[in-house]
Amino acid sequence: MAEALPCATLSRALTEPLHGTASVVRGWVLLEQPGPWGMEAVTESRLDRDLARALHRAAAAAHLRLLLIRRPGREAPGDRRGGPPADRGASQPLACFVAHTSRKGRWLERRRLDDPAELLELDMARVVAGERPGFGEEATEPVYLACTNGRHDRCCATYGRPLALALRASHGELVWESSHVGGDRFAGNLVCLPDGHYFGRVGPDDAERVVGLHRKGTIDLDHWRGCCIDPPVVQAAEWFARRRTGLAGVDDLALEGRGHLPGGVDAVRFRLPDGTRLRVVLRATRDADPRPLTCHSARPESPLSFSLLELAADPF
Repeated sequence: MAEALPCATLSRALTEPLHGTASVVRGWVLLEQPGPWGMEAVTESRLDRDLARALHRAAAAAHLRLLLIRRPGREAPGDRRGGPPADRGASQPLACFVAHTSRKGRWLERRRLDDPAELLELDMARVVAGERPGFGEEATEPVYLACTNGRHDRCCATYGRPLALALRASHGELVWESSHVGGDRFAGNLVCLPDGHYFGRVGPDDAERVVGLHRKGTIDLDHWRGCCIDPPVVQAAEWFARRRTGLAGVDDLALEGRGHLPGGVDAVRFRLPDGTRLRVVLRATRDADPRPLTCHSARPESPLSFSLLELAADPF
């Protein structure tokens, strides 16, 4: 029996659209953990097991995304489970970021932790709600996360590591490898914080362009998956609106509302910089043939896709 194609290879071969595929996340914690990561990175790492479980439970209860991060290229190949916990007495302080993503009031804080157990002091629910916890100092530069969690999905390692190394060469301290961010089949995946933009299928040759544009406040629509502050249908509507109007500035489109129409159709309204209002009408479906959506899928599924039905100026 022939081995199944890697999920990212299959997705590329089928030219699956990227838009409308970003995870929906409002609160983030990024914890530096340079050792190997397992499939469930937080609980299968060199973190103390009891601490890892406690952090995992706290993040899940607050609906916060807890990721492990590490500097690109400093680990042995492969995300292996195993290895004893690091000797905390000999360890160096760990970088930690706390972020909130929203249309208004997004922020990013940074702190150096002598002990990762300090994270137990953080009120994660406040982070999700957008309240600054004062846990660290304000970070004035963005953070770029390249998912490289190969134990979670081999495509993340195959495409993520070259992406991380390419960005390290051009953007240095702003770049981190991260554990699973969602959307394995769109690797190499790149997440930008604190604004929450997701980019997919970013190769080493694309990396500088995508990040360079983002640092200037512009979105590379060819690789844009969406912004994590919105549900997938709004992400897709924004992509259609941007593609039609040519508006690629991060803040060019202001969301004004979303309504449900008969027949499983959504209408999403945006305001443009000149005051014009756009109405995007689209339908979400699962028409494609079922297939494995990750390399470790237990059963095939049909991916969500979006069809544009109408895009016009909205007089209201």
